[in-house]
Amino acid sequence: MYRRVRTTGRARKLLIGVAATALLGTALAVGTGMSNAGENCNGLDTALRNNLNFMADQRANPDALSEARIANRQAVVDLIQQRRVTAGCTRQVNADRPAPPAPANPPAPANPANPPAAPVAGDPAAGGGGTGAGEVVCKGSTVTLFNEDAAPGASSGTFPIGTQLKVTNLDNNKSTTVRVTSPSGSCVLLNNSAFEQVREPGKFLIRRAVIERVG
Repeated sequence: MYRRVRTTGRARKLLIGVAATALLGTALAVGTGMSNAGENCNGLDTALRNNLNFMADQRANPDALSEARIANRQAVVDLIQQRRVTAGCTRQVNADRPAPPAPANPPAPANPANPPAAPVAGDPAAGGGGTGAGEVVCKGSTVTLFNEDAAPGASSGTFPIGTQLKVTNLDNNKSTTVRVTSPSGSCVLLNNSAFEQVREPGKFLIRRAVIERVG
């Protein structure tokens, strides 16, 4: 006849607690690549840096699962930091700077035998918005008119009398070429007949104007 050995509730709880503690220690050792027996600051610092590098790489090159991976690694990082505090580790550990992703279409290297052509004054490609007729001047200036019943002409406080200027209204692509006939306080003012050649109906100011010196 066999006798059944009874285990008291207190002893059973003690055995379960010991087993759970051993299982937790094994899981932590596997998850972090470390064990309490071989734990030291160098190993903790290396483990921390590796996890920080992994997280930085996921942030620099994310995909659909990056957020979940980062959350998991953050839990590991928190555990390592706790162990570093317990071990008295004081070294500052940061992630290595991740390499930037390569551009999808890197620019072709310049061919010294065929250098790029220099921009032409007044060329829109040069940023002046001109028509190629001359040097773009007074960039950003607006153009209005002064009352003078005469042949198309202009007044200017920037250019001397006799200077030939071309004014283009970018809102309707109309242009007029006039000579400066009198001084004023603006870069260029058009007289009545010149302004009529480039104005928009009902408007007395050209806000988007290109002024070129052509002579």
